[in-house]
Amino acid sequence: MSNILLAGGAGFIGSHLADRFIDSGHKVFCADKFIMGDGNIERLRLNPNFVLIHAELADESQVQKIFELGAVDGGIDAVYHLAANSDIQKGGKEPGIDFNDTLLTTRALLEGMRTHNVKNLFFASTSAVYGEKDEALNETTGDLRPVSYYGGCKLASEALISSYVSMCDMNAVVFRFPNVIGPRLTHGVIYDFIRKLQKDNTQLEILGNGKQCKPYIYVLDLVEAIVKLTDSFYNCENPKDKKDNPLAHEEIYNLSIEGLGTTVTRIAEIVVEEMGLSNVAFNYTGGDRGWKGDVPKFEYDISKALSTGWKPKYSSEEAVRQSVRDAINSAAKRT
Repeated sequence: MSNILLAGGAGFIGSHLADRFIDSGHKVFCADKFIMGDGNIERLRLNPNFVLIHAELADESQVQKIFELGAVDGGIDAVYHLAANSDIQKGGKEPGIDFNDTLLTTRALLEGMRTHNVKNLFFASTSAVYGEKDEALNETTGDLRPVSYYGGCKLASEALISSYVSMCDMNAVVFRFPNVIGPRLTHGVIYDFIRKLQKDNTQLEILGNGKQCKPYIYVLDLVEAIVKLTDSFYNCENPKDKKDNPLAHEEIYNLSIEGLGTTVTRIAEIVVEEMGLSNVAFNYTGGDRGWKGDVPKFEYDISKALSTGWKPKYSSEEAVRQSVRDAINSAAKRT
């Protein structure tokens, strides 16, 4: 059993990772400031291997206390850093949100690791670090120029991590993934479309021209990849002992679906189909993107991740359809 600090563990992706780690027998220190509440981790509250911590992870003094708490229990073996502003549109209106919730959380966690000699970090990055490019994106794609504050703070976080890897002999794995969807989704195009149609099922506003096309990965496929690509770390006799740790100093993986992405119009069609509606008028706001800072089209090369034996279960369109069903079923349970 390893002691895992899961930063942002009450969020959409983090809560699914928490489920997986607890089910695998690890002890999880879940730190979050609960912007979206704590309902995602409700089932874990009474588990003796689950420690819930309310904290502002951009505050270095609060983060230091979390590592001190972990030290009482033998020390933190690894940090999974998912704490960030995940709403690009919201951050586009208020740049300070990304700076505080993404970049400053990274610095505070790295300082906590340095101070307490924690050597292993797994960081949730994003396709937004690449900016707008025509070619398929892989881990060696250069000239990274983010077009959003969100992407900029994620790329700055990656750079900061690289410096700590070098200066403090840490190990880091950076996961760059695109749009993640599935159970517990709290924002994004699927969430927005369903809410709009619940208010008015005769018409649907679609931002941009609807031709925006991106890959969408199902959250459980993503969790499977993260666990597989870090699992060998936990098979070490002593995870803190670097000579026994099979990870390289720093590794980057693009994680996404195989094949083509899904257009916004196709997502709208799937939502309409799954909600059992007909004769819904699509009203486009125009332009090639939904908002400033949005990357309307990109394609991922995931050959590096596939070479490890991991393979996503869902295609992009299958992930969209299943996520719509998840959202509809969740709403039905609440009524």
